Amino acid sequence: MIETRTDLAMEAFENTDGGPLPGVRVSHWEQDGIEITEVVVTDNEAARQLGKPKGTYLTLESHLLKERDPDARLAMAALLGEEIDRVLPEGDGAGPVLVVGLGNRAITPDSLGPGVVDRTLVTRHMLGGPLKGNPMESVCAIAPGVLGVTGIESMELVEALVKQVKPRAILCVDSLAARDSRRIGSAIQLTDTGIQPGAGVGNHRKPLTAQSVGTPVISVGMPTVIYAATLAKDAFAWLNARTGDGDAHEAALEDMERSLLEGELGDMIVTPREIDSIIQDAAGIIASGINRALQPRLSDAEIAAMMD
Repeated sequence: MIETRTDLAMEAFENTDGGPLPGVRVSHWEQDGIEITEVVVTDNEAARQLGKPKGTYLTLESHLLKERDPDARLAMAALLGEEIDRVLPEGDGAGPVLVVGLGNRAITPDSLGPGVVDRTLVTRHMLGGPLKGNPMESVCAIAPGVLGVTGIESMELVEALVKQVKPRAILCVDSLAARDSRRIGSAIQLTDTGIQPGAGVGNHRKPLTAQSVGTPVISVGMPTVIYAATLAKDAFAWLNARTGDGDAHEAALEDMERSLLEGELGDMIVTPREIDSIIQDAAGIIASGINRALQPRLSDAEIAAMMD
């Protein structure tokens, strides 16, 4: 049977038929028109079954984001900011927050991280001296690029920066892969488990976690791609529902994946044709949430003025 791949913990749980799973707690609620799902993975066996590390995963969803609804975008940014603030360790002069935008600027579905860094208010270089005592918190940011472009692993750069900057926390942003195409551009996942760069497209790299760098790592991401095999599986499931020939369709699907969807080029990955606007909107929403969380004593107007 074809493996269904996703970076969203809520979808990984749904793939287990959504029934009770020891070691996993799932909660659903709604706030300001945003659908919220929290998945808490508490033991190693549950983590193995879900394919997700132990920790807390919060997914915020609003399908109005795809319609560019201004109220939905404001609500999403505000709620994301609140949740980031909730999981960040206390400041108290313990060092800056380092924002890391993972991904490749040259490939649109993978450019979310760099796009967020471009919209993040960085302040570390402005603090101290004549500005000592101002209301801004210390923030620095980097978009390290990808191994194929720089020849340097993202983790190597981040590890070097951690030694020099000594951040109190790392906030990393990356593009994700979804199981359900409807969540592309409409869902944001926040987790305290860190991230594995490139995992969304099967390009596994050294993980960026609290264990690997010695400081808390919070990750934020939005689905921007889906595997072609996943779409094909959904199509065959629909066909089976119409005809009832489940076994024949499953065999045909596996044969199609081997023959057409993998081949010499490897797994085929699909993204919407409007991905440019999805990335621009998502980068703005996520950066707004990050700026609100990292600069609690500045108003939205003050943050916007500082970004000009």
